[in-house]
Amino acid sequence: MKKTYNPSLMLSNTRIDKVGVEERVARFQTRSIKNESKKQGLHMVLNMIDLTTLEGKDTPGKVQQMCYKAQHLHDVHPGLPTVAAVCVYPSMVSIARKALGNSSVKIASVSTAFPSGQSTREIKLADTKFAVEQGADEIDMVISRGKFLAGEYSFVFDEIAAIKEACGKARLKVILETGELCTLDHVRMASDIAIHAGADFIKTSTGKIQPAATMQVTYTMLMAIKDYYDQTGIMIGMKPAGGISTAKLALHNLVMVKEILGNPWLSNEWFRFGASSLANDVLMQLMKSESGLYQSPDYFSID
Repeated sequence: MKKTYNPSLMLSNTRIDKVGVEERVARFQTRSIKNESKKQGLHMVLNMIDLTTLEGKDTPGKVQQMCYKAQHLHDVHPGLPTVAAVCVYPSMVSIARKALGNSSVKIASVSTAFPSGQSTREIKLADTKFAVEQGADEIDMVISRGKFLAGEYSFVFDEIAAIKEACGKARLKVILETGELCTLDHVRMASDIAIHAGADFIKTSTGKIQPAATMQVTYTMLMAIKDYYDQTGIMIGMKPAGGISTAKLALHNLVMVKEILGNPWLSNEWFRFGASSLANDVLMQLMKSESGLYQSPDYFSID
C-alpha cells in the first residue's frame, strides 16, 4: 500500500528542549568504561563502521584498496572483525561488488543526487535503481532540504516513499543533513517524516557539511526512533556520520544508544558509524591496549 503523508500520525509537533538535551548528552560523556568493556566496545565500533569514500577523485584502485581494508583492518591482528559496509558512489558499486566477493561486508551506495539532492525525482529514482542493479545492498539517500525548509513536508515524505519503493530489497538510509536544518526541532520533524515514509535507517549527515553528527543531534534522532518503537514495535536503525573521528567519541555514542534504545540496537544491523578515519583511531587504541604503546598512524592504510 502506498504511504501518504499524514501529519496527525507523527510526533513532529514535539518541541525540543535544547538545554535539556545538552545536559543529558553531557552525562553520557562522563561515563567511565573499564578496560575490558572498552576493548569489547572498540571491537563493536569497528564492526559498525561504514568505511566510506565519496570523492570526485575516487578511482577503481582506491575502492579496491578500501574493500581490502574493510575485510583486513590490520593484518598483524587477525582477530579483528570486518567493518559493516563500504559506502561508495553508484558508479563504483560494481567495482566494490567484485572486490568483496562473498564477504559479509555490505555495499552501500549514496544516491538521489548526493550530496545536494538538487535534482529531479526522475533522476533520483534512476540513480537509486542503477545502484541497486549494480549490486548495492543499501542505499543512502539525501532528503530535499530546500523543500523541507520551505515547509513542503509532503514533498519530502513522498520523495522518500518513492525512493524506498525503488530500493526493492535494499535497505534505505535517509540522510537528513542536520547541519543545514538549523534547529533540533527541525531535526526531530525530519526524523519523524523519514521514519513514517519508510526509512530503515535515519542518518545525520553527508559528511560534507558542518556541524555534522553532534551528540545533541544524534540524541534527538534516537529519541524519534524510541518514540516510534514505543508506538509501533518497529525498529529503525541509526547512523551518525561526519565528525566522529575518535574512538572516545564513538564509545560515547554507544553509551547513548544503549541507554536510550537498549541492547537490541548494539549491532551493525541497527547502528552504524559513517566514517573514513574512525577505523584507524580505534585500531590505534586496540594496539595500545595490547602492547601498551601507540603505533604510528603510518602503520595503518589511509583508505
